[in-house]
Amino acid sequence: MNHYKSSLKAFYELISALEKLPTIGKKSAHKMAYALCMENKFLGLNIAHAIENAALVVQRCQKCFCISENEICEICATSERENGELCIVASPQDVLTIEEMGEFNGRYFVLSGELEHIDFTLLNKRIQSESIREVIFALSPSLANEAIMLYVEDKIHSPVHFSKIAQGVPTGIGLDSIDQLSLSRAISARVKI
Repeated sequence: MNHYKSSLKAFYELISALEKLPTIGKKSAHKMAYALCMENKFLGLNIAHAIENAALVVQRCQKCFCISENEICEICATSERENGELCIVASPQDVLTIEEMGEFNGRYFVLSGELEHIDFTLLNKRIQSESIREVIFALSPSLANEAIMLYVEDKIHSPVHFSKIAQGVPTGIGLDSIDQLSLSRAISARVKI
């Protein structure tokens, strides 16, 4: 069997690569690799092309740090989103989750990572230049995120109102794991902090 397995180097490299994706285990990776290589080669080539294209084109927006196919994302580029609200989220996935609801019409700022890497100069410039009146924290409830909110509030120099999404979002759960109705209610019932 080992000799046979070693003769299928490309197949097992695909399985190994698929296993590295979140939530994909060895069995699922094996099933996917087989389906893509044997059952639907056209789909496999289509997915490979889409992955290559996305990996080359997708980048972070230079203003909000969400994902974009341009230097500045569509949300930051359009004047229709200038409503005085800036939503601070933990990751670009959170922006995608909130945008999927279609109820928030402001702008975003993605924290993405460690506090020492947050560009507070850029954040303060955006708050001034975009006439932001309310900063909304859309972070899942936890003691660590409460501390992050206090830290960010302290670093913002403009007179703005701070709010956070309402409780009801389970503690320790990422926004991408919450149903849209709960998230919609949490954002519309946000509380001043």
